[in-house]
Amino acid sequence: MNEDEEINCILVTGGCGFIGSNFIRYMLNKYSSLKIIDLDVLTYAGNPDNLKGLDDDPRYRFVKGDIRDKKLVDKIIKECDAIVHFAAESHVDRSIECAGEFIQTNVYGTYVLLQSALEAMENVKRFVMISTDEVYGDIPLDYSSRETDPLPPRSPYAASKTGADVLAYSYYETHKLPVVITRSSNNFGPYQYPEKMLPRFITNLLEGKKVPLYGDGRNIRDWLYVEDNCNAIDMVLHHGKNGEVYNIGGGNEKPNIEVTKKILRIMDRDESFIEFVQDRKGHDRRYSLDSSKIKKELGWKPQYEFDTVLKDTVNWYVENVDWWNKLK
Repeated sequence: MNEDEEINCILVTGGCGFIGSNFIRYMLNKYSSLKIIDLDVLTYAGNPDNLKGLDDDPRYRFVKGDIRDKKLVDKIIKECDAIVHFAAESHVDRSIECAGEFIQTNVYGTYVLLQSALEAMENVKRFVMISTDEVYGDIPLDYSSRETDPLPPRSPYAASKTGADVLAYSYYETHKLPVVITRSSNNFGPYQYPEKMLPRFITNLLEGKKVPLYGDGRNIRDWLYVEDNCNAIDMVLHHGKNGEVYNIGGGNEKPNIEVTKKILRIMDRDESFIEFVQDRKGHDRRYSLDSSKIKKELGWKPQYEFDTVLKDTVNWYVENVDWWNKLK
């Protein structure tokens, strides 16, 4: 995308999900003239309450629909000049139980979007494919994944995201569709569905329940506050180079047991609330991203300090019991 080109209307897929809804709020708050069309089929993880308060904003429009519905996608893309593609089945445990829906949504759904964007290429200035650090598979302790590394996914979820990721890249290479790809580490923050680790642990403790920690709790994840990710995606959308991949890491690599103990301290609970449970099948020991590319080329860096926003996140769930209680 040329520097002098403006983005006036974005199609955001999966905008009622965790990261998508935070991204929509972030963008509408930052850009006063930007319009957003939110396409979401509203699976269990798509929650209209995540965007409560935007109903009366003329810049925001919600469309209930499936990204696999080509006629609907074709119609919407004609109104937009950029696509930011969040929509995905994302829960690893569910993918282990039944992978079919992950393949259908994450791979075939991405194909439909790419094909529609290709057919409207005279209007589409940017297609941002939201991927994940899980495509890199299990990472040794002395290394951090780079954008040019091979992609050896180890769960059906990660495999489906890898398929979508490389399919998007192929549309750049084959058709010169203006695709850029982001691969972020574990996001956390408000509006995250309570099947994920942090909101599940926080809400369990609020209910007086124990927190189920996989294996020995020593699996390492890099934690990224969701608003830092939104800021990075915005930079990639406006200034990223077509055909490039950008890792987005929080720089907060911590064993799950350490993060769990931090949550317990914030919530004034002792370690008797930890319940070690049987490890997940094929559970990757460590994810780690080298984010030097986006820092050097686009000037991005995380703005939030982990302990501070972890406490803020706990407080958000404390103050929004009505939001998460009906989901659990």
